[in-house]
Amino acid sequence: MRTARRLLVGLFVLLGVLGPHAASAQYAQDSLNFDLEHVFDLEYATDPQLSSDGNHVVYARTFMDKRADRRSTRLWMVGTDGTGHRPITDPDTRASQPRWSPSGDRVAYVAATEDGAEIYVRWMDSGQTARLTQLEQSPGGLSWGPDGERLAFTMFVEAQDKPFAKMPSPPEGADWAERPDVVTQTYYRSDGGGYTEKGYTQVFTLPASGGTPRQITSAPYDHGGTPKWTPDGETLLLSANRHEDWRLDPLNTEVYAIDVESGSVTPLTSRQGPDGDVAVSPDGEQVAYTGFDDREQGYQVTKLYVMDRDGSDSRLLTEGFGRDVQNPTFTADGNSIVFQYDDEGSTKIGRVTMDGERSVVATNVGGTSIGRPYTSGSFSMASNGRVAYTHATPQRPADVAVAQPGQEPRVLTSLNDDLFGQIKTGRVEEFTYESSYDGKTIEGWIVKPPNFDASKDYPLILEIHGGPFAAYGPYFSAEVQLYAAAGYVVLYTNPRGSTSYGQSFGNAIHHDYPGHDYDDLMSGVDAVLERGYVDADRLFVTGGSGGGVLTSWIVGHTDRFRAAVAAKPVINWYSWVLTADMYPYGAKYWFPGMPWNHRDHYMDRSPLTYVDEVSTPTMLMTGTEDYRTPMSEAEQFYQALKLREVKTALVRVPGASHGIAARPSHLAAKAAHVLEWFQRHGGTSPNEE
Repeated sequence: MRTARRLLVGLFVLLGVLGPHAASAQYAQDSLNFDLEHVFDLEYATDPQLSSDGNHVVYARTFMDKRADRRSTRLWMVGTDGTGHRPITDPDTRASQPRWSPSGDRVAYVAATEDGAEIYVRWMDSGQTARLTQLEQSPGGLSWGPDGERLAFTMFVEAQDKPFAKMPSPPEGADWAERPDVVTQTYYRSDGGGYTEKGYTQVFTLPASGGTPRQITSAPYDHGGTPKWTPDGETLLLSANRHEDWRLDPLNTEVYAIDVESGSVTPLTSRQGPDGDVAVSPDGEQVAYTGFDDREQGYQVTKLYVMDRDGSDSRLLTEGFGRDVQNPTFTADGNSIVFQYDDEGSTKIGRVTMDGERSVVATNVGGTSIGRPYTSGSFSMASNGRVAYTHATPQRPADVAVAQPGQEPRVLTSLNDDLFGQIKTGRVEEFTYESSYDGKTIEGWIVKPPNFDASKDYPLILEIHGGPFAAYGPYFSAEVQLYAAAGYVVLYTNPRGSTSYGQSFGNAIHHDYPGHDYDDLMSGVDAVLERGYVDADRLFVTGGSGGGVLTSWIVGHTDRFRAAVAAKPVINWYSWVLTADMYPYGAKYWFPGMPWNHRDHYMDRSPLTYVDEVSTPTMLMTGTEDYRTPMSEAEQFYQALKLREVKTALVRVPGASHGIAARPSHLAAKAAHVLEWFQRHGGTSPNEE
């Protein structure tokens, strides 16, 4: 009906029967709250890149392509004074990875073509563009050489294998079946990528004027990430795992120096544990990197180090900081390093001197995780110390902002004002409470319906984050806002095991997951009930990935919820560690040993073990191409509940990976199915709110 009314209003405007503002007025009247159709109207900024002089930002503007049902990106530019906001790539071009040349006269980027993803360059004075490559695979890690004459990038190179078995040749014109695919590699499929080809990611250089890429590395290892040039242009630094046992020791990366001319590779680090996220000082004398000494724990804080160019004199800069450091970037004078970190559910940009003195550069960073309110975001820095970053609020996805020492941050874009200027969203309220288990302080957020009335009793949805080593924060979330718009109070929290609260808090679920994070979540529900506006008989619970695990665990340990939706859950840890794409990591870091040697431990932590206690109507939802928490996990719980005659449903999302809401229609479908299941079991009806 709403769509029909809009069409009629639009027709009457064209015929002159109604005034020119009638359509927008009718739209606002019909859509006071955020709804499923608005998912396709969302936009957000990612990857803001400052020019070397700090006067302009190029960023990837992401929007929802309703016809293609995809998130798509175009490159836009805006001055740091807020002027000159305009696109710099064609409307039909999907572009990403914008990178300014050292002189600021050009921007290199990656764009989709009929032949695949290719590298382009745009001259900023004339607006002319040139395609530089004809690649066989998609490029990544794009970076300019210091003289602006070369680019470095990484690309997958397929390995040529002989057939495993000799087969007879088909007769001419025959239509034989495809040959069997013989798998011998440890990592043979990846979530979001499917079954992988045999080969490795290698490093290449390319003339900035175009030409044939030159492969620099060739060893049988993956060289991912972004290669970083030394100022003399003779060496590339990057992180890789080139150890013989790299397949079963996935975190043991080192920082390597690669001679651009000869291709020789020299390790600069050697400890057991990850070393990566490399940055080179402006004078080329020092190298910053992140990592930790691996103790094989589920959560370990990533620290910031600096060493001399040859790998000597490594020293820790963030002693006692207790927060994960990302994207270290040297200031122009080389005396400080700017970096990104999460702190108590909020993403920030910080600075640390070579003496270890820390300060905050910018807050409210994030807004690129559209579906659920995860911490996120990115930044870049110019030579004048100005920082560009993705700026977020609880009511808006990411915009572009800039910050500079001694000045107030400035938000440069308003990508969603046209949408949110005419609809209402739920207010996000931060609060803390104590866990009933040990009194530990837990942080959470309450999102109330747009037309909230404290005198009413509202149904409540407990929404649980995944990871489990991840964090929610005060950020816009399409799913949460859809639940609030449907008339629910929504609670989301960071129970123990969440990141951004330090090592001990994050690692409190090591070999004990699910565990007392359950108590943290139940205490959060109790704390909201004490506020007097939630109906204790209309409680609902949902979550995805790790949140799906906890949802499945919850229904096996309490019947206080009217209904539950477990999205992409793990039900049986024994089967998960033998079917998931990340199985070498899962077995090593999340459990005390192999499942056949520790069966009781695996099963004690598995929701399937407690299925005999479940009476809550429970829906399962997983993508058909999810290789992180495979469909077989949801199917086990679904079939067990069917055998027990507990109300259940299995939602199979066609073509979806673990990022189940990556396509806008899937994001809308996920929320729609959650709301429908809850409505059928005592939740709000469409006309209730």
